[in-house]
Amino acid sequence: MLDVGLTGNVAAGKSAVAALFRRWGAWLIDADILAHDAVAPGTPALRAIVARFGADLLQADGSLDRAALRRRVMGDPDERAALNAIVHPEVARLRGYEVARAAEAGARIVVHDIPLLFEVLDPAAFDAVVLVDAPAAVRRERLLRDRGLTPAEADALLGAQADAGSKRQRSTFVIDNTGDLESLETRALDVWRMLQARAGLG
Repeated sequence: MLDVGLTGNVAAGKSAVAALFRRWGAWLIDADILAHDAVAPGTPALRAIVARFGADLLQADGSLDRAALRRRVMGDPDERAALNAIVHPEVARLRGYEVARAAEAGARIVVHDIPLLFEVLDPAAFDAVVLVDAPAAVRRERLLRDRGLTPAEADALLGAQADAGSKRQRSTFVIDNTGDLESLETRALDVWRMLQARAGLG
């Protein structure tokens, strides 16, 4: 089973590549979904978040107001580190469970969709790392156009992630996404075929 880390800074196009890999046969493990599950009502992680950041972050149904929490920690590295210390261990536990499920199902290529792979994990833990990248100016434009963020919000989000330069050097494959979806699919398919070869497929 080939374990592949898929990452990319915000608005680079990582989610589009993840969807393509899944369509072509990958077993996809989405870190964002795991992060949602990790802080579901009744979980130890949610209780720890409330104890650390306050009960005002809970919505009427008892679920976490993720947007409010993100606003609270975005500009403060210490607060963001405190949140990560609560959430990341639980996400890692859930990821291990999903990897076991994939192995039991006979999956040949498991793709871990992890936005902050380089920031919070060791890339050497994966058999290959795929980085989806685009220039910061392009990603900023996408945040303003597609997600409706203000310029200040977009700049804060871009600034919260490590520069892609060092990530490119440490990645096995880099998919540049500066054009349209058709161009992205062509580049992603080239990488997918190389992953298949590494997995002994095709």
